[in-house]
Amino acid sequence: MTRRSPARHTLVRVLAVVGRSVAVFVPVFLVATFVTFALRSFSGLSPARIQLGEEATPEAIARVEAQWGLDRPFLAQYWDWFTGVLHGQLGTSWTNGADISTLIGLGLGVSLSVAFFALLIGVTVGFVLGTVAALRRTTWIDRAVTGLVTVVSVMPAFVVGIVLVTVLAVGLGLFPSGGYVPAEQGVGPWLSHITLPALALSLDVVADVARQLRTSLVTAYGENYVTGAVVRGLGPRRVFFSHVLRNGLGPTLATLGLKFPALVGASVVTEWIFGLQGFGRFANDSAQAGDVPAVQGVLVVSVALVVSFNLIVNLVLARVTPAAQRGV
Repeated sequence: MTRRSPARHTLVRVLAVVGRSVAVFVPVFLVATFVTFALRSFSGLSPARIQLGEEATPEAIARVEAQWGLDRPFLAQYWDWFTGVLHGQLGTSWTNGADISTLIGLGLGVSLSVAFFALLIGVTVGFVLGTVAALRRTTWIDRAVTGLVTVVSVMPAFVVGIVLVTVLAVGLGLFPSGGYVPAEQGVGPWLSHITLPALALSLDVVADVARQLRTSLVTAYGENYVTGAVVRGLGPRRVFFSHVLRNGLGPTLATLGLKFPALVGASVVTEWIFGLQGFGRFANDSAQAGDVPAVQGVLVVSVALVVSFNLIVNLVLARVTPAAQRGV
């Protein structure tokens, strides 16, 4: 029996990860979209109430709802909406008649820029702190890093944002205090506008990555395979990179699967502080206005973000962790 080539083995692992993710995504997406669409029926909201006001007559309400197709059977409405979602069409806003896909796309570009930068800062700083704490475990350095991470983890992003604006923007004038410039208009202005909100959002990522990585690395150092590597005479650097780090990265990467979608959708207050018209702020404004189609679009995009980013994390895990490469 011949062994499979490394390239073929890698392809099989990738296809297996994609297959499992698709098998999970399809039923989750179907249930999520059905429940999301049913929100309108449960909410009792209507575009007629938004456009005509609370004093509208029943005849006027029925006329407006007929224009929106809300007088049709529920399943027929759902099927039309669902087929539109599959084609990237999320419907029309009840408040202004604008295309929801376009509105979400504008806000999502802002939030993705900030979230990616926040994730980069959080992973980089958290990786350094977690690694240093693990390599100097039980020393004063380990205790100092642990204390710093604990303090960082309890600092709300909106408080950090206000401090950053006061000190770095207003006080020192190093960064703009708010607004957003697309990357197409220049990388420099784009980075300067997203740096402060990204820093404010990155602290939670720094804390989670540092704590999880430190725990995973310390646990890995106690495993038999590390002891065996030391006995075989491998140097500390090779032991760390070839055995400890690769086995300790798994739990840390898994935590990032939920962090990135949370950064995109949970930054409403931060976006208000920095004057950003992002995805979180759009979701909040739509919910307050009772714009059910917009809220439905936000939920659908959120589900897609969670599944997509978890797929990326799983693919990375399958590539870097030894257990995944062995097919465990």
